[in-house]
Amino acid sequence: MLILNNIPALLVAIPLLASAVVSVLPSARIAWGVAFVTTLCCLYMAFELTEIVSASLTLSYAFGGWEPPWGIAFVVDGANVHLVLLVAFISVIATVYALSTLKHEIAVEDLPKAYAVWLLTIASLFGLSMTGDAFNLFVFLEISALSSITLIALGAGQDRRALLAAYNYLIIGAIGATFYVIGVGYLYAATGTLNLLDIIKRLNEIGTNQAAVTGLAFMLAGIMVKAGVFPVHIWLPAAYSFAPSAVSSLLSAIATKVAIYYLARILFGIFIDTTHLIDLFLLFVLMPVSVIAIFYGTIAAIYQIDIKRLFALSSIAQIGYITFAFSINTHSGISAGFIHLINHALIKGALFMAVGIFAIGIGQRATMNSLRGVGRQMPITFTGFVIAGLALIGVPLTAGFISKLYLFKAIFETGNGIYVAVIAVSSALSVIYLWKIFEVMWLQEPLQPLKIEKESVVACVSLWLLVFTIITFGIYSAGVSSYGMNAANALIGVR
Repeated sequence: MLILNNIPALLVAIPLLASAVVSVLPSARIAWGVAFVTTLCCLYMAFELTEIVSASLTLSYAFGGWEPPWGIAFVVDGANVHLVLLVAFISVIATVYALSTLKHEIAVEDLPKAYAVWLLTIASLFGLSMTGDAFNLFVFLEISALSSITLIALGAGQDRRALLAAYNYLIIGAIGATFYVIGVGYLYAATGTLNLLDIIKRLNEIGTNQAAVTGLAFMLAGIMVKAGVFPVHIWLPAAYSFAPSAVSSLLSAIATKVAIYYLARILFGIFIDTTHLIDLFLLFVLMPVSVIAIFYGTIAAIYQIDIKRLFALSSIAQIGYITFAFSINTHSGISAGFIHLINHALIKGALFMAVGIFAIGIGQRATMNSLRGVGRQMPITFTGFVIAGLALIGVPLTAGFISKLYLFKAIFETGNGIYVAVIAVSSALSVIYLWKIFEVMWLQEPLQPLKIEKESVVACVSLWLLVFTIITFGIYSAGVSSYGMNAANALIGVR
C-alpha cells in the first residue's frame, strides 16, 4: 500500500536512483539489466496508476506533505495518465531494443554511462508528464534536454555530425527554455503562485492582465521549441538522424509527445477560460503553421535519400497533424490530437527501430542506395517496417487509420471541408516517399553484393511488439479513443 500511495514520486525517483547506480557499474550487460528491471517496474507502476486514476478521476500527490500551492505537486488525470503509461511502455521496449543495437553504435566502455543517461531521460519524461508546477516543469525540461543531448552526442562514434546535432539542440533548446522561464516569471508576477491549478483560480479571480498575457506568450514560444512545432523545429531533423538508433526510437516516440501534451495543457487547461487571445492564437497562428508543417515535412521527406532523416522530417508533418487537431478548438479536435499523439508515438518508434536494424545489418547508414534489395534479405524486419509505414499513411486496420478517422470527424463537425482535402492530399503525398523506400528495398537490385548480418532476434521482438500494438489499436480502438475523450474532458470538460 505504501508503494501504491507513492507511485507518482516513485516513477521519477526509481529511474533517478537507478541512473546513479548504473553510472558506476563496470559491466555493460549488468547496466542494461538494471535499466531493464527499472523500466519494467515503472511499467507496472504506470498500470497501477492508470487503475487508480480511472477510479478517482484525478490524483494529486503533494511532496513532503506540503499541499499546493505551498508545495510541489504531481497531478495525474485523464489528460496525462495514459501518457505516463505510454512513456513507460515505450521505455521498456526501447530498452530491450537497445540491448542488441547500442553495442554496434557506441563504444563498449561507454555503455554503462549511456544507460545511466538513458534512465535519467526516462525519469525526466515521467516528471514532465505529471508535474503540476510551472517552475518544476522547467526543471524537468532542462534535465530532459541535457540528458537527450548527451544521448544524441553518443552517435558521434559512427557519424561526427551527431556532435553538431547535439550542439544545435543545446543552443536552440536553451533559447526555448529561456523563453519558457521568462514566461513563468511574468505569470508569477501576475498571480503570485507557480502551481498550475492555483494559477487557474487566480486568473479567474483577477482576470487576465498584461503580465499574464506576456507570460503566456513566452511560455508558448518555449514549449513549441521543445515540442518541435514548425517553424521552431530546426533542431529536430539532425537530432533524430544522427543519434544512435535506440535513442532515435525513444526520443521520436515520446520526448516531443510529452512537450506537446504540456502545450495542450497550457492552451486548454490554464488560459482557455480567461483570455480570448487563445482563440486568436489557435485560429491565426497554430492552425496555419500546422498546415504548413504538414506539407513541409511531407514534401521535404519525398526528396530525402537518408532514411533516418526522411522519417525525422516526416515527424514534423505528424506533429503538425496533432497541433492542427488542437487548433480546431473543439472537444472532438482535442480528442483527435491526443489519439494521434499516442498512435504516432507507436508508429514512429517502430519505423526508427526498423531503420536501425537495417543499418546495423548492412553495416552503414540506411540510404536509398544502401538499402537496395535489403528487404528480400531481411524479411522479418521489412514486413514490420511496411506495416508501420502503412500505419503512417493511415491504411485501415492500423492505428494510423484511427487517427485520421477521428481527425476527419473533428473537421467535419466544424463544417470546413477544405481541411479534409488538406489532410487527404498530405496523406497521399506520404505514399510517395514510403513507396520509394518499399520499391528500393524489395524490387531493386543492390549496387554491389551485400554482406547482411543476421537479423537480431531481440531487436525484431522489440519492433514487432510495437507493430502488434499498432495493429491492435487499429482493430480494437476503444482504449486509445477513450483516452482521447478523457483527455479532452479533463482539459475543457464535456462540450
